[in-house]
Amino acid sequence: MIRFRFGLTPLAEVRPWGRRESPVLHWFGLTDGWYAIDLGEHELLRYSERTVRRLRGDGGSPAHPYVDYYVVRLWEDLLALLPAALEPVPEDLADFVACDSSDWCWEDTPEIDAAVGWHSDRELNTGYLRIAPGIRCWRTVAGERDVMNVSWAHPSDPEGEIEFAGPATGRVTVPTSAFVAAVTELDRALLEAMERRIGELEAAGPPPGVELDLEQLRREHRDRAGWLERARRYAYATDWAAVRTGAAALLRSPGEDCG
Repeated sequence: MIRFRFGLTPLAEVRPWGRRESPVLHWFGLTDGWYAIDLGEHELLRYSERTVRRLRGDGGSPAHPYVDYYVVRLWEDLLALLPAALEPVPEDLADFVACDSSDWCWEDTPEIDAAVGWHSDRELNTGYLRIAPGIRCWRTVAGERDVMNVSWAHPSDPEGEIEFAGPATGRVTVPTSAFVAAVTELDRALLEAMERRIGELEAAGPPPGVELDLEQLRREHRDRAGWLERARRYAYATDWAAVRTGAAALLRSPGEDCG
């Protein structure tokens, strides 16, 4: 129902960071690769065939149609999202959590700040991408039905160069347990792939002329192995009165006085 897929760039092809005269590698940079989200019948973060052809025509040669970036960004941002996403959303806030901010009635009040923050915490960060899609995750529980709602919206590129495959907007629900299992599987797969990568570097040493602190690389890897558990233990606490007040103010008709 939901799966976070990725592939790492072959180690020999990973480009170091920094200036040509002082290139460096680190855990983050070593996760260079691609990733996508399988969601029901859809593939999120997949470019259209037209966009893939354009990228190849610009001198690139992607062997895949997916977002090409550091896989750790997807991993980090999912873990940052997880505590808020797992907090069940009350029925009276269902419309607010599902909406976007284009028609909000903005004011500068603590309650509106609380509502905006609460709403934003359920957004998967994709702002580092060009023409970033909006992907939101929130949980609803009704009786025995416990699901994660995952919605997406692909903005249009004013220059007409970047477009994603599939519908421009959509929403799919999956069991909350399936969502957590998918995040857990991404965590396992990425850490295992990086364990192998670090082992290769420890055996062969860093590429010639590239600065790489292998001891720090290993320490960071051990630390990151605990990030998922810390995210799952984090208790996301909402000031429901403030969020409800702020949400009501934000959703007022545009014709009403916004302060």
